[in-house]
Amino acid sequence: MLAVISPAKKLDFESPAHDIDAGQCQLLTQSELLIKDCQSLSPADIASLMKLSDKLAGLNAARFGQWQTPFTKDNAKQAIFAFQGDVYVGLGAQELSDDDLQFAQQHLRILSGLYGVLRPLDLMQAYRLEMGTKLANSRGTNLYQFWGSLVTDNINQSLAASDSQFLINLASTEYFKVIKTKDIKAKIITPVFKDYKNGQYKIISFYAKKARGMMVRYMIDKRVSTPEQLQQFDYDGYQFDPLSSSDKELVFTRKQ
Repeated sequence: MLAVISPAKKLDFESPAHDIDAGQCQLLTQSELLIKDCQSLSPADIASLMKLSDKLAGLNAARFGQWQTPFTKDNAKQAIFAFQGDVYVGLGAQELSDDDLQFAQQHLRILSGLYGVLRPLDLMQAYRLEMGTKLANSRGTNLYQFWGSLVTDNINQSLAASDSQFLINLASTEYFKVIKTKDIKAKIITPVFKDYKNGQYKIISFYAKKARGMMVRYMIDKRVSTPEQLQQFDYDGYQFDPLSSSDKELVFTRKQ
């Protein structure tokens, strides 16, 4: 199985890079093209484009300006440790062994507006560029047009390399849209997480994001390779709901 997740806005570049070997983003030459468009933006442009405060716009203008290759552990950090949002809280990468991280390197991909696709141990520099950003670039008016089929092709290569018959979609709609699903050479399965509130089960964004990370952690912990194993997910009180599920969507509910 190969799982895909979204990146996070919250980053940690204060703590040092993990001592495990790092990789290089496979689409970094494309990122270098894209960063030139980003570097041409003023802080005011960034504030308007990304709907950010002046402070955050200034921070991201500085990040774009400082971005440079080659990436090393001195100027970059492995992606799985750099991202710090809700999904990554659920994943708990700091607790993974080296063997776990190597398994994740083979079976997990992080979709990214700037990097296209990152493997967990690929180095990255700090940035903020959400996939839905309508950034004019050499290939169109948004990032979906910039990435075209590149992300899909990369995912297919990873599926083949890991002999994976299933692509597990744990990304947000915004990010998963960059993948041309009709061209994916695997069966796509989307886990859905619902919590009980006000008399019914519903998707609650904060809990669902954390649950996606926990699902990734479960896949790593158990070395999951089949949908049947995926259905056994029971972290933090979630249980598989077969009556609400289908072969394309696995629903997990929690009542607490």
